[in-house]
Order: sequence, then C-alpha cells, then structure tokens
Amino acid sequence: MRNKLNKYVVCKDGFTMSVQASEYSYCSPRINGAERYLSVEVGFPSEKEELLMEWAEDPETPTNTVYPFVPAQTVALVCAKHGGITEGNAPPGVPHLWSTDS
Repeated sequence: MRNKLNKYVVCKDGFTMSVQASEYSYCSPRINGAERYLSVEVGFPSEKEELLMEWAEDPETPTNTVYPFVPAQTVALVCAKHGGITEGNAPPGVPHLWSTDS
C-alpha cells in the first residue's frame, strides 16, 4: 500500500514546496512511517531557492525538478527563511517551524 502524499508546505511569504518521505521517495531512511527522517525529497518549489540548489536534479529548471536526499535541517532553514509554515506538512524529523504573526 502506498503512503499518502504530504500536502504542499506553504510558507508565510507564499513560497511552496512538496516535502515527501516514504519507500518511494528519495529520503533516508527509505521506508514508510519512519519515526524520524534524516533527509527527505523536496519537489517543485514555487521559486528558485538557493538553499536547495545543491540537491537539484535539474538545476536549469529549479521550479520543475526534484531535490533528492535534502537534509531535514536544510528544509527547516528554507521554511524559516520564508517566514515559517502556514499550511501543509512535512515528514517526521523535519523541524516544523510554524509561522507566527507578531
């Protein structure tokens, strides 16, 4: 049985990206339902994000590519840079930095 996909992460400034982890994703560990993932698959960000470019499968099309085995901490940094998460979810192990309205 295939895992459900996580909803796209939406950040406070409007930046979005897919963040997935399962036996079918480019992640570590590459299993379903891990308690904690060390790296995850990021896909199709809404804009080029320099913090992710090191992992881009196709750097020529940064918004239409997959970013395999991105460290969970890097994903958290991307979310923080864009104001925190307002919607969506990320796999366990990715610090879930919610947006705050201060």
